[in-house]
Amino acid sequence: MRLATTIIPWEHAGPHAAQAGQNVTLTLAQRRHSRQRLVLSDGEAVGLSIARGIVLHDGDLLDTADGRYIRVIAAHEDLLRVTSGSHRALTCAAYHLGNRHVALEVADGYLQLGYDAVLADMLAHLPDVKAERVQAPFEPEAGAYGGGHHHGHDETFEEDYALAQAAFHAHDKPHPGHHS
Repeated sequence: MRLATTIIPWEHAGPHAAQAGQNVTLTLAQRRHSRQRLVLSDGEAVGLSIARGIVLHDGDLLDTADGRYIRVIAAHEDLLRVTSGSHRALTCAAYHLGNRHVALEVADGYLQLGYDAVLADMLAHLPDVKAERVQAPFEPEAGAYGGGHHHGHDETFEEDYALAQAAFHAHDKPHPGHHS
Protein backbone atom coordinates (compact mmCIF):
# COMPACT_ATOMS: atom_id res chain seq x y z
CA MET A 1 0.00 0.00 0.00
CA ARG A 2 1.29 3.45 -0.88
CA LEU A 3 1.83 5.87 1.98
CA ALA A 4 1.15 9.63 1.98
CA THR A 5 3.32 11.43 4.54
CA THR A 6 3.74 14.95 3.14
CA ILE A 7 1.16 17.70 2.67
CA ILE A 8 1.34 20.56 0.22
CA PRO A 9 -1.19 23.13 1.47
CA TRP A 10 -3.69 24.29 -1.17
CA GLU A 11 -2.28 27.82 -1.09
CA HIS A 12 1.17 26.47 -2.06
CA ALA A 13 0.03 23.72 -4.43
CA GLY A 14 0.62 25.85 -7.54
CA PRO A 15 2.48 23.79 -10.15
CA HIS A 16 1.85 20.49 -8.33
CA ALA A 17 -1.96 20.90 -8.47
CA ALA A 18 -2.10 19.93 -12.14
CA GLN A 19 -0.10 16.78 -11.35
CA ALA A 20 -2.70 15.43 -8.90
CA GLY A 21 -3.94 12.35 -10.69
CA GLN A 22 -6.15 11.04 -7.89
CA ASN A 23 -8.63 12.49 -5.39
CA VAL A 24 -9.83 11.55 -1.94
CA THR A 25 -13.06 13.01 -0.55
CA LEU A 26 -13.12 13.40 3.24
CA THR A 27 -15.45 14.84 5.87
CA LEU A 28 -14.07 17.29 8.42
CA ALA A 29 -13.85 14.48 10.99
CA GLN A 30 -11.80 12.40 8.54
CA ARG A 31 -9.60 15.40 7.63
CA ARG A 32 -8.64 15.67 11.31
CA HIS A 33 -7.23 12.11 11.56
CA SER A 34 -3.47 11.86 11.13
CA ARG A 35 -3.30 8.09 10.73
CA GLN A 36 -5.83 6.35 8.55
CA ARG A 37 -6.53 4.28 5.47
CA LEU A 38 -7.82 6.43 2.60
CA VAL A 39 -9.85 5.11 -0.30
CA LEU A 40 -9.19 7.17 -3.41
CA SER A 41 -11.74 8.02 -6.10
CA ASP A 42 -10.44 5.13 -8.25
CA GLY A 43 -10.81 2.65 -5.34
CA GLU A 44 -7.10 2.39 -4.48
CA ALA A 45 -6.29 2.28 -0.77
CA VAL A 46 -3.50 4.58 0.48
CA GLY A 47 -2.17 4.98 3.99
CA LEU A 48 -2.03 8.43 5.56
CA SER A 49 0.61 9.16 8.18
CA ILE A 50 1.06 12.85 9.00
CA ALA A 51 1.89 14.80 12.15
CA ARG A 52 -0.85 14.86 14.78
CA GLY A 53 -2.87 18.05 15.03
CA ILE A 54 -2.90 18.81 11.30
CA VAL A 55 -6.26 19.36 9.65
CA LEU A 56 -6.39 18.72 5.92
CA HIS A 57 -8.19 21.34 3.84
CA ASP A 58 -10.03 21.30 0.55
CA GLY A 59 -7.44 21.48 -2.24
CA ASP A 60 -4.47 20.29 -0.19
CA LEU A 61 -2.21 17.80 -1.93
CA LEU A 62 -0.86 14.64 -0.35
CA ASP A 63 2.55 13.61 -1.66
CA THR A 64 3.29 9.89 -1.69
CA ALA A 65 6.72 8.32 -1.56
CA ASP A 66 6.51 7.49 -5.28
CA GLY A 67 6.11 11.17 -6.22
CA ARG A 68 2.41 11.05 -7.13
CA TYR A 69 -0.03 13.59 -5.73
CA ILE A 70 -3.51 13.09 -4.29
CA ARG A 71 -5.92 16.05 -4.07
CA VAL A 72 -8.01 16.35 -0.90
CA ILE A 73 -11.64 17.24 -1.52
CA ALA A 74 -13.81 18.40 1.38
CA ALA A 75 -16.96 16.26 1.41
CA HIS A 76 -20.38 17.85 1.52
CA GLU A 77 -21.77 17.61 5.04
CA ASP A 78 -25.06 18.32 6.81
CA LEU A 79 -24.68 21.94 7.94
CA LEU A 80 -26.58 25.00 9.11
CA ARG A 81 -25.86 28.13 7.05
CA VAL A 82 -26.62 31.28 9.01
CA THR A 83 -27.33 34.51 7.14
CA SER A 84 -28.77 37.93 7.82
CA GLY A 85 -29.29 41.22 6.02
CA SER A 86 -27.89 42.87 9.14
CA HIS A 87 -24.20 42.76 10.05
CA ARG A 88 -25.16 43.26 13.69
CA ALA A 89 -27.60 40.32 13.68
CA LEU A 90 -25.00 38.02 12.06
CA THR A 91 -22.41 39.14 14.61
CA CYS A 92 -24.93 38.44 17.38
CA ALA A 93 -25.48 34.93 15.98
CA ALA A 94 -21.68 34.38 15.92
CA TYR A 95 -21.51 35.51 19.55
CA HIS A 96 -24.21 33.06 20.67
CA LEU A 97 -22.66 30.20 18.70
CA GLY A 98 -19.19 31.00 20.07
CA ASN A 99 -20.65 30.94 23.56
CA ARG A 100 -21.57 27.31 22.87
CA HIS A 101 -18.06 26.49 21.63
CA VAL A 102 -19.22 25.01 18.33
CA ALA A 103 -16.91 24.64 15.36
CA LEU A 104 -17.82 27.59 13.16
CA GLU A 105 -16.94 28.55 9.61
CA VAL A 106 -16.88 32.32 9.16
CA ALA A 107 -17.30 33.47 5.57
CA ASP A 108 -18.25 36.69 3.80
CA GLY A 109 -21.96 37.07 4.49
CA TYR A 110 -22.63 33.81 6.32
CA LEU A 111 -21.64 31.42 9.10
CA GLN A 112 -21.70 27.62 8.87
CA LEU A 113 -21.78 24.97 11.57
CA GLY A 114 -22.58 21.29 11.79
CA TYR A 115 -26.33 20.70 11.73
CA ASP A 116 -27.84 20.67 15.22
CA ALA A 117 -31.61 20.90 15.75
CA VAL A 118 -31.24 22.64 19.13
CA LEU A 119 -28.96 25.33 17.65
CA ALA A 120 -31.28 25.70 14.65
CA ASP A 121 -34.10 26.42 17.10
CA MET A 122 -31.98 28.92 19.05
CA LEU A 123 -31.02 30.73 15.83
CA ALA A 124 -34.69 30.83 14.75
CA HIS A 125 -35.39 32.93 17.85
CA LEU A 126 -32.77 35.57 17.01
CA PRO A 127 -34.21 38.60 15.21
CA ASP A 128 -33.20 39.08 11.55
CA VAL A 129 -31.29 35.75 11.43
CA LYS A 130 -32.01 32.94 8.98
CA ALA A 131 -30.57 29.44 9.46
CA GLU A 132 -31.07 26.94 6.67
CA ARG A 133 -29.99 23.33 6.43
CA VAL A 134 -27.53 22.80 3.55
CA GLN A 135 -25.16 20.20 2.17
CA ALA A 136 -21.74 21.84 1.69
CA PRO A 137 -18.03 21.45 2.48
CA PHE A 138 -17.16 22.47 6.05
CA GLU A 139 -14.00 24.48 6.79
CA PRO A 140 -14.36 25.87 10.35
CA GLU A 141 -11.99 28.39 11.87
CA ALA A 142 -8.89 26.87 13.45
CA GLY A 143 -8.90 29.25 16.42
CA ALA A 144 -6.75 32.15 17.48
CA TYR A 145 -4.01 30.03 19.03
CA GLY A 146 -3.33 27.56 16.28
CA GLY A 147 -4.70 24.48 14.68
CA GLY A 148 -4.89 23.81 10.98
CA HIS A 149 -1.69 23.46 9.02
CA HIS A 150 1.64 22.90 10.70
CA HIS A 151 4.66 22.50 8.49
CA GLY A 152 7.34 21.21 10.81
CA HIS A 153 8.62 24.67 11.73
CA ASP A 154 5.50 25.81 13.59
CA GLU A 155 4.95 25.30 17.32
CA THR A 156 4.28 21.85 18.67
CA PHE A 157 0.97 21.27 20.44
CA GLU A 158 2.72 21.75 23.78
CA GLU A 159 4.26 25.07 22.68
CA ASP A 160 0.94 26.18 21.16
CA TYR A 161 -0.88 25.27 24.40
CA ALA A 162 1.71 27.12 26.47
CA LEU A 163 1.18 30.25 24.34
CA ALA A 164 -2.58 30.02 24.85
CA GLN A 165 -2.12 29.57 28.62
CA ALA A 166 0.29 32.52 28.79
CA ALA A 167 -2.24 34.73 27.00
CA PHE A 168 -4.99 33.54 29.35
CA HIS A 169 -2.94 34.07 32.52
CA ALA A 170 -1.77 37.51 31.38
CA HIS A 171 -5.21 38.67 32.49
CA ASP A 172 -4.55 37.44 36.03
CA LYS A 173 -1.95 40.18 36.53
CA PRO A 174 -3.05 43.68 37.50
CA HIS A 175 -2.82 46.18 34.68
CA PRO A 176 -1.10 49.55 35.20
CA GLY A 177 -3.66 52.14 36.16
CA HIS A 178 -6.22 49.48 37.12
CA HIS A 179 -8.12 50.35 40.28
CA SER A 180 -10.01 47.87 42.41
